Amino acid sequence: MNCTILHESKGRIRLHIARRRISDRDADVLVYALNGVGGVRQVTVYERTGDVVVLYRESRAAVLKALAAFRFEDEKLALAVPQTTARATARAYQEKMVNLVLFKAMRTLFFPAPLRTAWAALTSLRFFWRGLCCLWRRKLAVEVLDALSIGISMLRGDFATAGSVMFLLNLGELLEEWTRKKSLDDLARCMSLNIDRVWRKQGESEVLVPVSQVQPGDFVAVHTGNMVPLDGRVVSGEAMVNQASLTGEAIAVRKSTDAYVYAGTVVEEGECVVCVDQQSGAGRYDKIVAMIEASEKLNSATENRATHLADGLVPYSLAGAALTWLLTRNTLRASSVLMVDFSCALKLSMPLAVLSAMRECGSYHITVKGGRYLEQLAKADTIVFDKTGTLTHAAPQVAQIVPFGNRTEAEVLRIAACLEEHYPHSVANAVLQCARARGVSHEEMHSEVEYVVAHGIASRIGGEKAIIGSQHFVFEDEQCTVPAGEQEAFENLPPQYSHLYLAIGGKLAGVLCIHDPLRAEAGAVMNSLRRLGIRHTVMMTGDNARTAAAIAREVGVDEWYAEVLPEDKAAYVEKAKAAGRRVVMIGDGINDSPALSAADVGIAISDGAAIAREVADITIGADDLFELVVLKMIANGLARRTGANYRFVIGFNAALIVLGALGVLAPATSALLHNLSTIAISINSMTNLLE
Repeated sequence: MNCTILHESKGRIRLHIARRRISDRDADVLVYALNGVGGVRQVTVYERTGDVVVLYRESRAAVLKALAAFRFEDEKLALAVPQTTARATARAYQEKMVNLVLFKAMRTLFFPAPLRTAWAALTSLRFFWRGLCCLWRRKLAVEVLDALSIGISMLRGDFATAGSVMFLLNLGELLEEWTRKKSLDDLARCMSLNIDRVWRKQGESEVLVPVSQVQPGDFVAVHTGNMVPLDGRVVSGEAMVNQASLTGEAIAVRKSTDAYVYAGTVVEEGECVVCVDQQSGAGRYDKIVAMIEASEKLNSATENRATHLADGLVPYSLAGAALTWLLTRNTLRASSVLMVDFSCALKLSMPLAVLSAMRECGSYHITVKGGRYLEQLAKADTIVFDKTGTLTHAAPQVAQIVPFGNRTEAEVLRIAACLEEHYPHSVANAVLQCARARGVSHEEMHSEVEYVVAHGIASRIGGEKAIIGSQHFVFEDEQCTVPAGEQEAFENLPPQYSHLYLAIGGKLAGVLCIHDPLRAEAGAVMNSLRRLGIRHTVMMTGDNARTAAAIAREVGVDEWYAEVLPEDKAAYVEKAKAAGRRVVMIGDGINDSPALSAADVGIAISDGAAIAREVADITIGADDLFELVVLKMIANGLARRTGANYRFVIGFNAALIVLGALGVLAPATSALLHNLSTIAISINSMTNLLE
């Protein structure tokens, strides 16, 4: 692709594409392609001007190489992009909104009065039908109030006011529908697979390849904690698969030979080999996006409360209009009361406020799966942190390797990397990074591997059992021993590090000393969270007590627990909730998943295990823990905004009703002020919460 660099700064580049026209579909394909480049953080395509802005962390050369290799005509790439995207949805509703406003202006400016009257009468039929349907169901809802206010205006011959009311109601419905569709799109995108590479079977070995290289008929291995990358049929192995993202089933489903598995589901236990049925982008997961519109996650409690309140106030509005007419015998005053309802402002401003907050979170690389989780976060008073990969840096380092049993450091590192590469976790990544840095290759040398949650990994090498993991797993569960004559070396392992133990054939083969540096911002984040309403901070880790105590002192948590299992974390969360606390759990690993699911709000780190991201309600980036502070600030701001919206809508519209009943405001003036206030509060609800 031919393009020109317009502007460039560190980590950011703006280019102009040498192409006469860029369609929405072209823009989506380009965004998809560039997001697949390692180190790219964000891609924005301005299809009207032909400009592209790329934010990246690592190699500028990789970005330019990808741009040079990109072709809009690449059919395989286009097939991988979902047909319905945020850009397409936004463009469709923008066109509907523009058409609605332009047609209203055209009617007002160019239609003669008889034609405007005929149009208003024709348009009103839909609102009358809705009102009659509500009455038929013996329900007094906002539709009844809308029909009455429009009907009275038309009976009085005030077709202009009736037309304005119907226009604003149509505009409100369109905005509500757009809000719902946008919420659906946000939910679908945060559920997106984000799988770049998969384990493809080649004979008896597994090779890590880009997902784009996998073709129908290829065999892909899926291990514990990993997400199924593509639709297909199980050809070997057995696994318990969490299909909640597709079917809503709370309990994992057993999948064995000949069973079908779907992209986007997560293997909770076991492992299997899948024969790929469809390429990336063509599976059932992409089609099911259209089926989740009814998801409860789309509506927050605030939105539901606003809807119920708006409907609940209808009888009072009707009673107020009737009372006004009985006391004054003035139809004009009664009409003024009916011209004002609480529906438009409540039903429009609340969803817009929630959507705006979710959108604002997205601008900080925070994915929120539903507005209700922001509400829960605003009320939270307790936060539980996993240590490794959360409070500590996302990339621990191997500081030292201590071999045992006459083995070399390179041999210990090679075996450890060979085992650890199958299960993504921050410690595993540290081992693999160390192997790359030292130039140690680690081709497959073992049989099938088994992941033991919160303990370690087991396999067989040369007929001997090989295990790697915690001290508890290696020496207590597996009863491994230290080679004769090396007990002193074992007892003198550097105490300042966490230790990863490797044993082969029941004998200790080596110890990898892991330096897991605390995030520089961790202490400041704790202080900021306390200022934002968090009263109790807890750290839980599977590490030993010595390491945990040092980290806890440095970061300043109120309470900490060491050597805990996944069920211990979940049990603590349940206990805290039973005590009346609103609990937030933040973690990144497979072992954090039960606690993430149990918490009022589960927050996962974006580069953590797939199952952690699947069960979590919110995902934050791995670059900076201050995103958690930003998230809490947005949640608190949303709570303040929705409260202010309630007070303004109820207070202002109640004042209009009183003034209309007293004859101070004419019906047209009441309708105008009511509609202007609805637009104003809606616009305010769409503004950013953080300046």
